[in-house]
Amino acid sequence: MVATQQQSESSRDVLEALARDLQAAQYRADRAARQYEATDPVNRLVAQELERRWNVALEEVKDLEARIRSENASQEAAKVGTADEMRNLADDLEALWNNPDANDRTKKRLLRALIREVIVDIDETTSEVVLVIHWHGGVHTPLRLPRRKRGQNRSQTPNDVIEGVRVLSRICNDNMIAGVLNRAQLRTAKDNYWTRSLVTALRHHHGIACYSAESQTAEGWLNLSQAAKLIGETNRTVRLTIDRGAFVAERPIASGPWVVNRRHLPREPGARMQQKDTCADSPPTKPSAKQGILELSET
Repeated sequence: MVATQQQSESSRDVLEALARDLQAAQYRADRAARQYEATDPVNRLVAQELERRWNVALEEVKDLEARIRSENASQEAAKVGTADEMRNLADDLEALWNNPDANDRTKKRLLRALIREVIVDIDETTSEVVLVIHWHGGVHTPLRLPRRKRGQNRSQTPNDVIEGVRVLSRICNDNMIAGVLNRAQLRTAKDNYWTRSLVTALRHHHGIACYSAESQTAEGWLNLSQAAKLIGETNRTVRLTIDRGAFVAERPIASGPWVVNRRHLPREPGARMQQKDTCADSPPTKPSAKQGILELSET
C-alpha cells in the first residue's frame, strides 16, 4: 500500500541520517580522547582545552543516541499498519470514529495514521481560511472555511443587546457601555460579563461607530442631565415630560441612561414646562361653598 511504503521509506531515511551523524560524532569523540591522552600533563592549558573538546564530543554522541531512541518510539506510535489493516480501516473508518469506545487518544492516532500534514493559509479577499490536507498516499484535499472574526461567537448575541450598544455608543464609551450591560445583568453570548474589549469587538463586528465627543456634539446627542441643563429644568421634570410623550427619547437598556437628541427638545420656556407638569399631575382646584373662612387675629 502506498501509505505504508511512504511511511517506511521516510522512517528509514530519518534513521539512516541520524546513524551517519552518530558515527561521525563517535569518531570525533574518539579522536578527542586520543589527543587528550597524548598531551603532556605539564601543559595544563592545552590539556584543559582538549578535555573540554572531548566532553563536547561525548555530549553530542549522547544527544544523537537519545534522538535515535525517540525517533524509533515516535515511528512505532505512528505506524500505519499493514496494507490489509489499512484496507479494513478504510471500510470501517466512520464506524470506528463514531464508536463510543474510541477515546481522544485513539482518534489522534487514527488521524496521524491518515494525515501527513495540514497546510493553513488565509484568503484576505474572501475572508476565508484555506486548508490543504495532505493524506498519506499522496492525495490532497482542499477546504475553505469562513474566517472567524474578532468578537464573533458561535452563539448569537441577542438583537436587543446589539441595538442597545448601537444607541448607547452615541453618548457612552465602550467601558461605560460594559458597565451598563453588567448592571442590567445582561451577559455575552457565552454567558460572560461584559468588558471594554468585548464591547469593542461587538461594535466592530456589527459596524457600530465608536463613541466620539466631537460626533456627540455635532449630532446633538445628550443624556438626561445634559438635556435638563440645556432647557433649564430638573431631571425629574424632563423625565415626566418624556413619560407624557412630549418629546422623543430612547432608553435602550432598562436600567441604563436616556439618550436624547437636541432637536427633539421642546421649544417652550422652562417655566411653562414646569407649570404644565404641575397641572398635569394635580387636578384643578375649585372653590366650595362649604369651605369655611379662617379668621386671623391681629392682636
